Amino acid sequence: MEFHNERIQLATMKREKLFKIGEVMQYTGLSRQTVHNYTLAGLIQEARRTASGHRLYDESVFDRLEEIKTLQAKNYTLMQIKKLLEQKHFSKQ
Repeated sequence: MEFHNERIQLATMKREKLFKIGEVMQYTGLSRQTVHNYTLAGLIQEARRTASGHRLYDESVFDRLEEIKTLQAKNYTLMQIKKLLEQKHFSKQ
């Protein structure tokens, strides 16, 4: 059964590009700790984890991180950013 689940997970990963935290760091210039803190704060969400526990992020994380960086440049706190992003998400529904 475990082998079957791994095959399903692998097939799903092939359909959508998922990025390890190192790739997110490379493309955004953010540190591992910053990405981790944003995840813990609920500013970004990991798509899933590998069997060994590594975080994987989908492509939408890059847009979200760009929004966070833009708001930080305008001197918003992380708490304010979280509220703004939650309102934005709610207004899209």
